[in-house]
Amino acid sequence: MKDAITKEKVFNHPIDKVWNAISIAEEISTWFLKANFKAEKGYPYTFSSKSNEKGCTTISGTIKEANPYVLVYTWIVANTEVETLVTWKLESVPEGTKLHLEHSGISNYTGDTAIEMFESFNGGWEGCINQLTNYLKKIVNAG
Repeated sequence: MKDAITKEKVFNHPIDKVWNAISIAEEISTWFLKANFKAEKGYPYTFSSKSNEKGCTTISGTIKEANPYVLVYTWIVANTEVETLVTWKLESVPEGTKLHLEHSGISNYTGDTAIEMFESFNGGWEGCINQLTNYLKKIVNAG
C-alpha cells in the first residue's frame, strides 16, 4: 500500500496570497474547516466541522514547521490515536505559485483502516485543492 498522498497544483496567484490562504486561521476557515490555527512551530491546532459537514470531523495536531512557503503539521483524526503528517510547499513559478501537498504516514493505520483512510484522505485533499482554487479566485477578483 502507498503510504503518502501527493497533490500538485499551479495557481496563477502570487505566492503570498497562496501562503496566507493555507496559513492564516481566518482564511483557512473560509475555504476548508473552522480553524484554530497559527503557523508557528509547536502550536497545537484544531480544525473542526459540524458532524459530517464536508465528510470531515475534528482534526488536531501540532505545527512542526512554519517557514515562509513550507508548512508541516501532524494530523490526528478525532477518535483515533494515529498520527500522520501533512506538508505544504509553495514555490514561485513563472505562471504564479506551485503548490505541493503531501499527506504521509497513512500506513500508521492498521489493516483495512489504512486503505479506507488513504481513499478518504485522497478524495478529501482533491476536494480541498478545488475549494482552495475557488477561494483564491474569489479573493483575487474581489481585491
